[in-house]
Amino acid sequence: MATLTGRTALVTGVSRRRGIGFATAGRLLAAGASVAIQHWSPHDAEQPWGADHVAALVDELSSRAVDDASVVEISANFVDEEGPEAVVAHAVDVFGHLDVLVCNQAVSGHDGTLAEIGIADLDLHWKVNARATLLMTQAYAARHDGRPGGRVVWLTSGQQVGPMPDEIAYATSKAAVAGVTASVAAGLIRQGIGLNTVNPGPVNTGYLDEGVLLDAGRLAAIRERFPLGRFGEPDDPARLIAWLVSDDAAWVVGQVISTEGGFERWR
Repeated sequence: MATLTGRTALVTGVSRRRGIGFATAGRLLAAGASVAIQHWSPHDAEQPWGADHVAALVDELSSRAVDDASVVEISANFVDEEGPEAVVAHAVDVFGHLDVLVCNQAVSGHDGTLAEIGIADLDLHWKVNARATLLMTQAYAARHDGRPGGRVVWLTSGQQVGPMPDEIAYATSKAAVAGVTASVAAGLIRQGIGLNTVNPGPVNTGYLDEGVLLDAGRLAAIRERFPLGRFGEPDDPARLIAWLVSDDAAWVVGQVISTEGGFERWR
């Protein structure tokens, strides 16, 4: 059902078909929204899973659009201070207004244990994962015209419900996002904008393929901690995000919501 017909959205971190951002953008398009996607492919090219061809990705997303919905792509590096503001401004310029903001971007790598990380690692994760999220939300709120349907969704990574000792820089930046959710949401809701944060849990966006980061034995041990016998898939959190930006979720504000399929973190 086209529950978002006539609305517009900006989804960040949409550069790979196997990513949560791609699944989310596809869901919003199928619900009737026009979607601007932000990407920074040079980051993906550095990773073991590699980058996708952006033009082909946009074509595939466009095929999911309904009614008069459309897709626009924006290349931006959120390490740059001006990046978050520029991306929001561009989306508003193209669509005329912006109803939905989904901050899905994240930097991978350049991380380690407490003993291994340095100042550059901490600064990189802060800039991309936390600072950009806050600055985009600020820019979005400044431009929101008060019409019904204002929604913001942030992405965190479950560090508030279990340890991530080998990713201290990443976990720190994502903890900041989760920790400030209620405070930012309290201000936004007075503008008619509902903010919530989603923890998708372990989702296989490519990094849980055998041999990419972990061997078969380690992957099997992690998979056993999922009662349904599989890792999370990008569409699992995308379904929740699509619901949170719909009118059905209008009364949900300032929450950090986990969608982990019963992942047994204690094992």
